[in-house]
Amino acid sequence: MWFFILAELSVFSLLLLAFAGAQAWQPELFRAGREQLDSRWGLLLTVALLSSGWLAALAVHAVRRGRPRQASGWLLAALLLALVYVGLKLHEYGRLADLGLDIEHDTFFTLYWCLTGFHFLHVLLGLLILGWLAQACWRRCYMPQACSGLESGVLYWHMVDLVWVLLFPLVYVLQ
Repeated sequence: MWFFILAELSVFSLLLLAFAGAQAWQPELFRAGREQLDSRWGLLLTVALLSSGWLAALAVHAVRRGRPRQASGWLLAALLLALVYVGLKLHEYGRLADLGLDIEHDTFFTLYWCLTGFHFLHVLLGLLILGWLAQACWRRCYMPQACSGLESGVLYWHMVDLVWVLLFPLVYVLQ
């Protein structure tokens, strides 16, 4: 799992560096692009994802205390918050598309759609993982001494959080 996560973080790092580099070359274009985004919306996305990650961490702790069914509840709550993120992000994508700010609009939006779209795909995979982990916990597949699969799935979800924590300020806030 660590190799997969490091590989994914490497790809995201290259995309983030491309965004930062392009911003250095075209600061006015990126300022204008950023003005089309709502940083408050981005903050809501951040709260949804980070809260979901916290709930997933609580699930690991519950299994380690011998409470796999409680862990299942935490994972379902994490899944619900991840779905909130998906709904908010789809709304944002729709608003930008309605404004004609698609992937071909300019460099800012090409990189915006690539970065956030790639991250969005990882969130969708995370939804599947969280759902699978929740049902596995409900069926008591994980025990305190045998929960590495759960830990790996939650580690993936934390990687998705980490990428967003780097992506959000770079894309939505920093000038």
